[in-house]
Amino acid sequence: AAIQELQSEQERKTYLDSQALDLEEAINTLEDAIRRIDKETRSRLQQTYDEANRHFGELFKDLFAGGQARLELLGDEILDTGVQVFAQPPGKKNSTIHLLSGGEKALTALALVFALFKLNPAPFCLMDEVDAPLDDANIAKFNKIISEFSKDSQFIIVTHNKSTMASVEAIYGVTMAEMGVSRVVPVD
Repeated sequence: AAIQELQSEQERKTYLDSQALDLEEAINTLEDAIRRIDKETRSRLQQTYDEANRHFGELFKDLFAGGQARLELLGDEILDTGVQVFAQPPGKKNSTIHLLSGGEKALTALALVFALFKLNPAPFCLMDEVDAPLDDANIAKFNKIISEFSKDSQFIIVTHNKSTMASVEAIYGVTMAEMGVSRVVPVD
């Protein structure tokens, strides 16, 4: 009986060895795929980051008529790091966005949004009161950039600013004549 049991256990060992070999090959194939995906992801993310950073700097200079802005990675590994925004309008020495005025922060944020929008434009964009902290001069800059980008995309802007309303192609007002009943009012 021992010889039969030995043969049975040798067959089982051969089967388990082949299974272990298959698993090792699968693990190696999977690890190779993960390395390739990580390498390609890092490369694509770095390209996207560099292009967004370039667009951000250009749009910031356009909106502020000078100055400089950049995005900076907070760590070495691009796949799991954060991004910090540095913005320096002309004539200012500050470096982080936290030291800017409300209008400057809004324009900086718009420059970043439109820099990302340049990378992958959407068919439409909804903006709610983004022009509220801007003064009249900066409202004109905002309206100009909306006009440029509206050639490729449709913008829906919720605003109370008269200059922004005057610069758009169509206006729809929403009024509430009685409590809980809204009504849309088109305006030429």
